Amino acid sequence: MEILQLDVGGKLAHFRKYYANNTAMSFSIPPRTTMMGMLASILGRERDSYYEELASERIRISVRVMSPLKKTFHRLNFLSIKSKSDFDGSGGRIQTPFEIVSGYDISKDMVVYRLYVSCSEDGKGTFDELKEKVLQKQQHFALTLGTANFTASLLDVKLFVANEIQETEANGFVTIHSAVPSEAVERIDFDRSGVEDLLQMIEEELLPADFVRNYDRELRKMNRTLFSTSPTGMRLELNRSHYQLTNAEEVQNILFLE
Repeated sequence: MEILQLDVGGKLAHFRKYYANNTAMSFSIPPRTTMMGMLASILGRERDSYYEELASERIRISVRVMSPLKKTFHRLNFLSIKSKSDFDGSGGRIQTPFEIVSGYDISKDMVVYRLYVSCSEDGKGTFDELKEKVLQKQQHFALTLGTANFTASLLDVKLFVANEIQETEANGFVTIHSAVPSEAVERIDFDRSGVEDLLQMIEEELLPADFVRNYDRELRKMNRTLFSTSPTGMRLELNRSHYQLTNAEEVQNILFLE
C-alpha cells in the first residue's frame, strides 16, 4: 500500500454549501467532490468526466487542515440573471453575501490543506498516473481552492510506502490529524489542558462525496464528516482501525473519507 500526501495552498478559499441558495456560505474544508476535482486537474481530466474514475470505490481520499482558518462574509456585486439576455449585464447587479475562508492574518497567512490519497485495486492505474505526475511536477491544469479565481499551488508532495504505513486497531483515545467519518467516532476528548492551540475548533458537516455518472453533478453519496480547523488534530476514540504515517518529521494518524 502507498499513500500520497499533497499540500495545497492559496490565499483564499470558498467551498460553496450546496444548501445555501441565497447566500454563498462556505465549508471550512474542501468536500471530497472538490478534492476529486483537484486530482482531476492534476491528471488533465476534462470537466465532469472523472466521476467514476475517482469514485470512493477506486480512489481513497482524506484531508487535514494545515493552517489555522477563519471565515468572513463579504458582499459581492453579481450579475442579476433572470433571463438569457441578462448575461451581458443589462439586468443590472445584485449584492450577495459571500463567505471566504482565509488565514487569521489575510495579509501574510495562507490557507493550506493536506490531501491524503490512496487507492483500491480497481484504482491502481489512476493512482500510479497521479503519483508519477505529482512527483515529476507535471500537473496538467491549474489548481484552485473552490472557485476559479481562488488559485492555489501544490506546495509539497510526499509518498509514504508500505514500511512507513501501519494500520492500527482502535484502542482508547488517539490524536487523529485528518477529517474522519462521524460514524467512526465513539467519543471526543474535549480536555484542553496542555493544548497549545487554544483557538482550535471541531466542526461537523454533511459533505458531498460522489457524483452519479450523468455529467449533471447529481450527488450519489454524502459523508457526515468531523474535522479540526487547525493542524493539531482531535483526540478521538474510534470504532475502527486507522492508518499511522511515519517519517522523520512527524507521526500522523488518519482515516479516509469513505
